[in-house]
Amino acid sequence: MTEHGKKYEEAAKLVERDRAYSPAEAIDLAKKTSYVKFDATVELHLRMGVDPRHADQQVRSVAILPNGLGKQVRVLVFAQGEAARLAEEAGADYVGSDELIKKIADESWRDFDVAIATPDMMGKVGRLGRVLGRAGLMPNPKSGTIVQAADLPRAIRDARKGRVEFRLDRTALIHVPIGKVSFGEDQLLENLTALVDAVQKAKPSGARGQYVRAATLTTTMGPGIRLDLPATLALAA
Repeated sequence: MTEHGKKYEEAAKLVERDRAYSPAEAIDLAKKTSYVKFDATVELHLRMGVDPRHADQQVRSVAILPNGLGKQVRVLVFAQGEAARLAEEAGADYVGSDELIKKIADESWRDFDVAIATPDMMGKVGRLGRVLGRAGLMPNPKSGTIVQAADLPRAIRDARKGRVEFRLDRTALIHVPIGKVSFGEDQLLENLTALVDAVQKAKPSGARGQYVRAATLTTTMGPGIRLDLPATLALAA
């Protein structure tokens, strides 16, 4: 067994496999079982009771995490004229129109974490679907990244603050980061609460029966920790 395997096994021994932990207990345990030398990411994994094959059962939205994600977020804004000026004043890292679109199309350039666009730009930005879509960076009204010029400062602030997009994958799972192991337990709990609340509010019209079926907390390369589902969903109450 490799050294990595031994460390994982030691960490996994701290987790009772048949136990469902309260959110606070799970966060404390996640911090204790993180054995990597870098500041690991803490992630929430949700098994949903919806069918991703049906359009009216898709789950996709955005959560604003009050304590951020522990990293610098680089924001690109597709805008022109007055909208470009507003985006620059609001502190966007990259602002532009045709020149940015060309750079992304020709060079597959993606040195940014969030892309925002004004509606008038989407006719051109839509051509970047193959590049931005695969990277999860295509502006989308459901994720709050297609906004009117007047709303650009707010959208840029949200992106900087800890804006995370979540969506259902093909296996009916949602995977979302909620912070770093170095965060305080209260910070992680606040972020978890904001995320659970956003998922609850994003319940699609076609959802039937139990909407969220299971929740697990993990860290990068760390063991999974099963969450007590009623206690977790109660965070959003």
